Amino acid sequence: MAKSNEIKNTKKNLRTMSRNGNSHRLRSSRRILKYGTISFGRNIWLSIAAILVMTVTLVVLFITVVAMSALNTTAESMREKIDITVYFKPKTPEATLEEMAEIMRQDENVRSVEISTSEQEMEKVFSENSSDEAIAATLDDDNMRQFILSSIQSLMRIKVYNTEDVTSVKAIINNNETFQKNLDTEKETSYDANRAEVDTINSWAKIARYGGIAASGVFLIISILVIFNTIRMAIFSRREEIYMMKLVGADNNFVRGPFLIEAQLCGLISGTIAAGIGYFVTYKAAPSLSAYGIDLSQVQSILNSSKLVIVFLAFIGLGLLIGTISAALAIKKYLKKQ
Repeated sequence: MAKSNEIKNTKKNLRTMSRNGNSHRLRSSRRILKYGTISFGRNIWLSIAAILVMTVTLVVLFITVVAMSALNTTAESMREKIDITVYFKPKTPEATLEEMAEIMRQDENVRSVEISTSEQEMEKVFSENSSDEAIAATLDDDNMRQFILSSIQSLMRIKVYNTEDVTSVKAIINNNETFQKNLDTEKETSYDANRAEVDTINSWAKIARYGGIAASGVFLIISILVIFNTIRMAIFSRREEIYMMKLVGADNNFVRGPFLIEAQLCGLISGTIAAGIGYFVTYKAAPSLSAYGIDLSQVQSILNSSKLVIVFLAFIGLGLLIGTISAALAIKKYLKKQ
C-alpha cells in the first residue's frame, strides 16, 4: 500500500514539474519576445537602416526572378513561332503539296506542317489590302489575276520541336525527288526565320540571370553586415544588462532570444515591403512590357492567383532567414568571448 502511494506521489510530482516547466518556458518566451520588441524600438534608426538594405536586396531578387521568368517565357513563345518556310513553284497542285506535307510529317522532329497554294496566298494578299481601291480593281481584272497568280509561290510552313537541329528536315527537302522537282529555284528555303529575335531574348535572359544574381549577392552581403553590426551595437549597449542576466542564471538561449527577435522583425518587415513593391512594380509595368513583346503571362497568372500568398510567404521567410543568420553570427561571436 505504501509503495502504491509512493508511486502516486511520484507521478503527481512529475506532472507538477512538467506543468511548472511548461509555464516557465512560456514565461521565458514571452519575455524574450517582449525584450526583442523593446530592443527593436530602442534601436529604431539602426533597425530602419537594416530594413531598407534588406528590402532593396529582396526587391532586386524579386525583379531578377520576374525578369528571368518573363524573358524565358518570351523566348519559348518566340521559339514556337520559328518555322521553316519552303517555297514551291507557282501553281503547284494542292494534291502535290499534300503529298509532300505527308512525307515531311513522318520526321520525328516535325511538330506541324501547313501548306498554302498560290491561290490561297494571293487571296491572303488581297484580303489584307481590301481597302486599297487599286488592288481591288486589279482583283476584278481576270488577266491581271492570272499574271499575279503565276508569280506567287506555293508555300509549306514547318514547325519543329528542336529548332537547333533541322538536319533531318533539310535532308528530306534536299534529297526527296518530289520536293526537288517542285522547289522554286528563285527563292531559297528559310531555315532561320525569327531566330535572331530569339537569340536576342536569350541574351537578355542571361544578362538578367547573371546580373540579377550578382546584384542580389552584393546586397545580400551588405544586408548581413548591416544587421550583424546592428545586433553588435545593441549587444554593446546592453552588455551590463546581459552580464547581470548571466549572473542570475540566464542561459545562452535567453540571452540570444531578444536579439534574434529584433533581427527577425527586420526580416519580417523587409520581406513584406519587398513583396509588396515587387507586386506593384510588376503589375504596373506589365502593359508596357507586353507592348514590347515581353511575355508576362506566366508571371501574371501567378500574381493573380492564390499562389501570390506563397510568393509573399516565401519573401517573408527569406527575410526572416537573412535576419536570423545575421543575428546568430553576431551573438555567437559575442557569447564565445564570455
